[in-house]
Amino acid sequence: MQWLTYLSGPVAIAACWLYTLIVQESFPKLRDKRICLLIAHPDDEAMFFAPSVLALTNPSLRNHVQILCLSSGDAEGLGEIRRRELFRSARILGIAGGDIGGGDIDDEDDEETNPNVVVGDTEEFPDSMTTHWDPRSIAQVLAQQYTVESTHNKLGGGRQKKKQQQQQHRRTTPTSVSSSTKAAPLIDVLITFDRQGISGHPNHISLYHGSRTFIQSLGGGLKCPVAMYTLTTTSLLRKYLSILDAAFTVLRLLFVWGKRVHHPPTPMMFVSSPRAYRRAQRAMTQAHVSQMRWFRWAWIGVSRYMVVNDLRLEKIPAS
Repeated sequence: MQWLTYLSGPVAIAACWLYTLIVQESFPKLRDKRICLLIAHPDDEAMFFAPSVLALTNPSLRNHVQILCLSSGDAEGLGEIRRRELFRSARILGIAGGDIGGGDIDDEDDEETNPNVVVGDTEEFPDSMTTHWDPRSIAQVLAQQYTVESTHNKLGGGRQKKKQQQQQHRRTTPTSVSSSTKAAPLIDVLITFDRQGISGHPNHISLYHGSRTFIQSLGGGLKCPVAMYTLTTTSLLRKYLSILDAAFTVLRLLFVWGKRVHHPPTPMMFVSSPRAYRRAQRAMTQAHVSQMRWFRWAWIGVSRYMVVNDLRLEKIPAS
């Protein structure tokens, strides 16, 4: 009967995974939305947000998902390599070149570009473990990309092809973030890190404050046309429980969800199936090859963020 003892662990994990996959369907979803995922470095989308991206690019939801990455991750002189790796990772996660995310990857796609991914190359946003980025500069870039007056792409730095710029019809540039005229946004949802940045990285934390500044420039409050969602930072123990943390997250969010009005929907939870989990791992191992050191192999094996995401709607007071 000793074999029963050996099987009990894997069976419990499988049961936990199946339970959370079923229960997550009861959580609210985003449909027919224009969504921007704001990240600091290439590989953030795979290491932290993969469950969200894989879920939101499901063709049945008809969302348009884009990635805005403010740094090329050039701390080790690999900026151009990491830029291309992000394009490939985005395709693996379902963000291809069309207007609607999702679907299979076309191996013949040009991996040097992706019209739904913008990567920064300015000195304002260095890849640094000690540098906090200016929130107003972040807010201005968001306004340049996603409000209606835009005529050029500041972050592209001339490296994006002209064809890409024409396809990026949702990017815009107001003259000032603090302009008294409220620019019409061309996204409905902005997703980024929370105030703790998951890993405490100052670049991640800066995105939170810059995003809030951008939302406030649009008016903030309940009637703001852009909803801001943040990825929840957990304790160190929960961070490395992989799928085992999903059951705890479900039970905690169900309690919160039962007491909230869901317009916009909150909280949201995404749990990847085994197949989707493997796809998230491939986004790291097959796309972000330059970053695959021993600690990232450990991360993709045990981090809960590779399997489960929970997003909270940020309450930003009206300006």
